[in-house]
Amino acid sequence: LARHPFTSYKIIGHMRSIILSEPNKLSMSSIEEVDGPGPEEVVVEIQRVGICGTDLHAYQGRQPFFSYPRILGHELGVRVLQTGDQVTRVKKGDRCAVIPYLHCGHCLPCKMGKTNCCTALAVLGVHTDGGMRSRMVLPGDKLLPSSILSFEQLALVETLGIGAHAVQRAALSPGENVLIIGAGPIGLSVLEFAIPTGVNIILMERSEKRRHFCQSNYKLSAVIDSSEHAEKQLREMLNGDLPTAVFDATGNVHSMNQAHEFVSSGGRLIYVGFTQEHVAFKSSEFHRREMTLISSRNAQKKDLEQVMQQIENGAIDTSSWITHKSNAEDLITDFPKWIDPDFGVIKAVLDMTE
Repeated sequence: LARHPFTSYKIIGHMRSIILSEPNKLSMSSIEEVDGPGPEEVVVEIQRVGICGTDLHAYQGRQPFFSYPRILGHELGVRVLQTGDQVTRVKKGDRCAVIPYLHCGHCLPCKMGKTNCCTALAVLGVHTDGGMRSRMVLPGDKLLPSSILSFEQLALVETLGIGAHAVQRAALSPGENVLIIGAGPIGLSVLEFAIPTGVNIILMERSEKRRHFCQSNYKLSAVIDSSEHAEKQLREMLNGDLPTAVFDATGNVHSMNQAHEFVSSGGRLIYVGFTQEHVAFKSSEFHRREMTLISSRNAQKKDLEQVMQQIENGAIDTSSWITHKSNAEDLITDFPKWIDPDFGVIKAVLDMTE
């Protein structure tokens, strides 16, 4: 039910859940509940679920590696209810973030330490059912406890981990000019971890409300509208040059096809968002600039631990992120509204306890 397609459980009852049965169709449902954890597993009570671009794309029928029906939810703040005999990392009552990436541990990427791109990877809420339900069973090693963070903060850890991992992949250097395209949660997570590297950050976003949010909450070199001669704006503010690192965090194929135009010769293009459509651009222009193309997928445990430490010590303040909240009953009507960028959602969170 929760861990991996290879696991079987004894069914003991039912609990409520929110199921995406097909594109554009969320519904409340009663699903089977499983009996207790295995030796290395835990039973958790879902407290908060962060709503991610992945969830919105799945709702619209645009999410790669996705099948229906599916219980969404991979950004989770949970409370431990019961632990298996061999679990020592957490105990009953602990508040935890969840590592939602279930890797095999045996394939070549796993042996290389790249568990985030395991060849058999199952991500909660994407390839296997996620956290939009009352309770679930998880492997004990997928829980990250904190005695400091609230459930809402814990539900933001995975999103921030995406940015932490992408910035690590990009290997930014102090003083270089960096462009971040897209000011949704993923773009903001990149922003949070790019700022401490000492780079000069330009943010590109089409939504006026999101541009205003970033101008109000971050000290940036510039915030520009992606629809208004973006390359010309960039060259004017950089004395004819272009950024040496460009992160595309949109998941929008048109943006991703255009992003290489904003990268300087010798620079890097980092795709953080992704699409199920084909991404294409002129090989000659890509080659002329000797550009480096980098993909960044998910995050690793060390990235999420870094995120939690940064929030705990106050280096990252997530208080302004959560702009919209919902409960299980209202989510069915609230969810479709959050798709429109002009609705002003920076981050929405579902409270599964109400």
